[in-house]
Amino acid sequence: MGDVVNLNRERKRAAREDSARQAEANRVRFGRTKLERARDEQRTKRTKELLDQHRITGDVS
Repeated sequence: MGDVVNLNRERKRAAREDSARQAEANRVRFGRTKLERARDEQRTKRTKELLDQHRITGDVS
């Protein structure tokens, strides 16, 4: 005969594992260092500045 299993414990264990798996996925997806965020912000700012420098205005004097 097999081992007796408490179903409530198994459900809770499975829920904890799912929660841990989801937390790991979120850490990978959203976890960035302050340095990485600052670098990306700086790159975006620089790109916008370069784009604005090449903008053609409609008024000719």
